[in-house]
Amino acid sequence: MAAAAKPGANCDDGPRAHFFIVFSIGSPLAGVGSCMDLMQVVETTVEGLEYELVALERNGAGLVRVFIDHAEGINVDDCVLVSDQLSRVFTVENIDYERLEISSPGLDRPLRKPTHFARFAGSQVKLRLRVPRDGRKVFTGKLLGSDDVGVQVELETGPAVFAFDTIDRANLVPEF
Repeated sequence: MAAAAKPGANCDDGPRAHFFIVFSIGSPLAGVGSCMDLMQVVETTVEGLEYELVALERNGAGLVRVFIDHAEGINVDDCVLVSDQLSRVFTVENIDYERLEISSPGLDRPLRKPTHFARFAGSQVKLRLRVPRDGRKVFTGKLLGSDDVGVQVELETGPAVFAFDTIDRANLVPEF
């Protein structure tokens, strides 16, 4: 089965980079319901455009920041497309916000879901744990894989398993 072309894709549009698109409108985020409501609206919209929602951030000053990804990477046209669509959806759903930012996850992409860890097996990863393990909280190594319970990482001292519920943050380590 052939992969579907993503919206706005060009055959030779050069290297992919970390982009931000900022759109300001409305009033502070006080009118938004729970964070889960916002998450559901954003995730449904982003996935409907055939992108992956990597992360969603918001603050009390009215900023909504959305990180998106696609198997072919993200360019500025992708960010504009998602920004335009979310702006319309926020208006229809009566979600108040001051500023909307759409971005690629960057080279140091966060890994938050089990599918993220599976997708990037073989890559260098940096894990920050919630509580120290063997006297430290930060581990860097090669991501070997994941299952429903946790991730396997090849450390300098050998392979190690980290349960998902012990990981505070995980990011790819850019390789140049």
